[in-house]
Amino acid sequence: MVEDIARVSGQSLDIEEVEREKLKSVFPQCFSEGKLDIDKLLNLCGEYIDEDFEKYKFEWKGKAECYRIAGKRSTGTLRPCPDESVNFDTTKNMYIEGDNLEVLKLLQTSYYRKVKMIYIDPPYNTGNDFVYEDDFADPMAKYKEITQQTTKSNPETMGRYHTNWLNMMYPRLRLASNLLRDDGVIFISIDENEITNLKKVCNEVFGEENYIGSFVWRKKDGGGQAKEHFVIEHEFIVVYQKSARFMWYNKEEERDISSYNKVDERGNFKITKLAKWGNTARREDRPSMYFSLTAPDGTEAFPIAPDGNDGRWRVGRDRMQELLLNELIHWENKDSKWIPYEKEYFANQVKVIKQRSILYDVANTGDGSNILTGLFSRKDMFENPKPLELIKVFLEATTKGNDIVLDFFSGSATTAHAVMQLNAEDVGNRQFIMVQLPEICDEKSEAYKAGYKNICEIGKERIRRAGAKIDKGDTGFKVFKLDTSNLVKWDSTPTQNTDEVYQRMSLLQETIKPDRNDLDVVYETMLKLGIPLDYSVTEVEVNDKKAYSIGDDCLVLICLDYGKDGITADDIKAMCDDYIPAKIVASEQAFKDDIALSNAHYILKDRNVEMKLL
Repeated sequence: MVEDIARVSGQSLDIEEVEREKLKSVFPQCFSEGKLDIDKLLNLCGEYIDEDFEKYKFEWKGKAECYRIAGKRSTGTLRPCPDESVNFDTTKNMYIEGDNLEVLKLLQTSYYRKVKMIYIDPPYNTGNDFVYEDDFADPMAKYKEITQQTTKSNPETMGRYHTNWLNMMYPRLRLASNLLRDDGVIFISIDENEITNLKKVCNEVFGEENYIGSFVWRKKDGGGQAKEHFVIEHEFIVVYQKSARFMWYNKEEERDISSYNKVDERGNFKITKLAKWGNTARREDRPSMYFSLTAPDGTEAFPIAPDGNDGRWRVGRDRMQELLLNELIHWENKDSKWIPYEKEYFANQVKVIKQRSILYDVANTGDGSNILTGLFSRKDMFENPKPLELIKVFLEATTKGNDIVLDFFSGSATTAHAVMQLNAEDVGNRQFIMVQLPEICDEKSEAYKAGYKNICEIGKERIRRAGAKIDKGDTGFKVFKLDTSNLVKWDSTPTQNTDEVYQRMSLLQETIKPDRNDLDVVYETMLKLGIPLDYSVTEVEVNDKKAYSIGDDCLVLICLDYGKDGITADDIKAMCDDYIPAKIVASEQAFKDDIALSNAHYILKDRNVEMKLL
């Protein structure tokens, strides 16, 4: 009977299985013995196999491996660190320390299609500081190795300069796309080296039709040394929407009615001359836009160019006819000549200001550095940090309320700072999720000299200091660190050591690793069950057993406590009566015996409460 009870998986969401089931629900006829017949699928969609292999494709060595890496389930977890956090029990914000590939996998179940906006500033392919080298066989072991060493480089002499960067970015973007809401958007900062490849990758991941455009941001102010021919003082920010449901929030400002200084029975209006002005205002520039209008006295009026010669109208015949029919032409007689103007009524006090793609004077990296200097009272804490105002431009245009903002290349945590600052300004409740690999700081760096051993320590301290200055809204954050699962699994690593084999076998008698605490297991359970990590976790007591109520209405009750005699059927009844949970999760070893476990199973089944074992 125990074998029939569902268990909490030690792995992250099986993304490939989820996608396969989606496809199977729509096209069941394309599956035979559980396998997809791609030819049938293509035929149903009106695509037929031909012998033309000379089709456009974006390929590179390792692309197929990228798919497998993105689909491989993680065996890791996120361990809570209350001591490094601020307002751990109440905050909705999160700072996650770990390899973002594994972290993105772990967030799939809990945050699938819940993130409104993603901003990332990934490592630029400059040939240096390239630490994101993934290991398909054992990613967690690779992560442990990376955190103990300094950064590696990606020199052009390796012969796979672009390939290595693409292999790093592709699986991360695929996983990130799953987290975006249907009305979500992603911003990606990039320089000249990989702008072309980035857009090609994003066209595959997000769809070419979802490319919104690219910003050009002037990152430098003043001089600079040119590498070769001229100084490059700009970067790009590439923008993709998840779907057509995305909406850009343009700024609005109140119009000044004083310029609408004419009045008729329809209200205040202002006028604009209908004759074209400027360099292309002559008749020969647009002959079709030279024609006459009938003036109020019945005479014919023609457009006059600024130089006094024949000119042209600003609008064509069809548009001019619309203005006439809608009585939107105003005539004035000047120097015995009738001059037509277009009327614009003051119909709305709000003027929409659309964002421009050239970010010339928003802020620059110097501004970003100055903010860090002000917070830490020390210069050069982080190289070329993004300025606060740049990120706020994107936040203001795409988020509001309690939207979730994700940055999985957090760096100095500018995005977190921007979210807190904007919330304070517009009384928003945006939540941030920062993810950063704990890259080791160079021993010669100012950050290392100040006592910050890795980038995560800088980011977390920045959020603490910025939050203390803002002191308005939610300026706390929960810290989590990537680690191996809290659940015991058989270690299949080859060994000739007999003692080690005995140790591994003894561990299998327990479900949970001996060096892990209750909160470690509680948050891993939440991750694997798809419960967001910002849900409340409340310690409660049932009879003599300690348990944890997840969510304000006890969505899940987790019990890991043996008590004096182990969990009994009476304890399970009390849990149901006192908290009415939708689901109860307990360690199998915590039950008094198999009879108690069996009785608990039937009690919960009768009460329609799901049970899962660890």
